[in-house]
Amino acid sequence: QSQLVESGGGLVQPGGSLRLSCAGSGVTLDYYTIGWFRQAPGKEREGVSCISRLDGSTYYADSVKGRFTISRDNTKNTVYLQMNSLKTADTAVYYCAASIASVQPMCVSTSIAFDYGGQGTQVTVSS
Repeated sequence: QSQLVESGGGLVQPGGSLRLSCAGSGVTLDYYTIGWFRQAPGKEREGVSCISRLDGSTYYADSVKGRFTISRDNTKNTVYLQMNSLKTADTAVYYCAASIASVQPMCVSTSIAFDYGGQGTQVTVSS
């Protein structure tokens, strides 16, 4: 079954760092725009960051600009989300998804259909 597999979540103190990975299993990620999304209990899903399949352009939510960096390594069929200066507000389940949509629509629109998604990885920021 083709899918995306997230890893790298965990418990970290405020101010700490984590790197999330999104690996394609049966899916060639460089064919798609890849996005990272998060959802905390009782909150709506938020598009955190997306990276283009065409030119590597990126989008970041205002809440993570300057702290998170998205990147892709096509040789490893993996997209990463480096998260620095983590805050308690970053606590959520983080998901990655693949789409042929452009970068900003994928991250911002709630009507974009994803071609593939993952099960998510929990990120907890707490002292």
